[in-house]
Amino acid sequence: MPSPGWLRQRLLGLSAQEVTFARRGFRGDETTGRQRLEQIGHAFLHGYHAALLDDTPETLAHRLTEVALELRGFACEGAGMGLVLLDQLLPWRQRRLHVFLHGPGAAYTYLVHVGAGWALALLRRRVERPLARLDPVLRWLAVDGYGFYHGYFHWPRAVVGHAVPRRLAGYARRAFDQGLGRSLWFVDGADVHRIPVSIAAFPPTFSTCLRQDNDKKSPLAPYR
Repeated sequence: MPSPGWLRQRLLGLSAQEVTFARRGFRGDETTGRQRLEQIGHAFLHGYHAALLDDTPETLAHRLTEVALELRGFACEGAGMGLVLLDQLLPWRQRRLHVFLHGPGAAYTYLVHVGAGWALALLRRRVERPLARLDPVLRWLAVDGYGFYHGYFHWPRAVVGHAVPRRLAGYARRAFDQGLGRSLWFVDGADVHRIPVSIAAFPPTFSTCLRQDNDKKSPLAPYR
């Protein structure tokens, strides 16, 4: 009989192709930079799938050490996404992220919080209740991750179309902008000449004058 972790991976897992330039359609053609950015994406997926497979802190921590130290932070970010996804979707043991943050994930607490925001963006839920359970200061890193997720997976709408989820308000809009801005390093293929052009295309009042995202598709389906 398949294990719960195997089933979770089957249902919620992401293909390795999802973090390639070919799949995402990112701009830029510098081979070395593209390979490095894809390597980071694969490290993230390693942590994400490790959390889905077995969220026991000790086992998860061991699997994260399989990633090179220089990329381990990205793997922990992926683990944060996986743990929050399980906390939100499963009606029991909703403290996986808390346990990880106060255990093996403590050394990467900033990135784990960012990964938590990826899960909230994936589920397209309001952020107030999940954020209330996080550190009062670090919680905004989750909204940063929310913005990065939209820039990474849905950049034609978020970066080119300047759309944001209607579920965000107040300071959360600004934190969203920060994550969206970080995503440009991937979207524009680490091209330092192209990135300023992308930034300049946003209206000066981006946080307050936005075309809201009213998309109603499945939370697991990318924008088309």
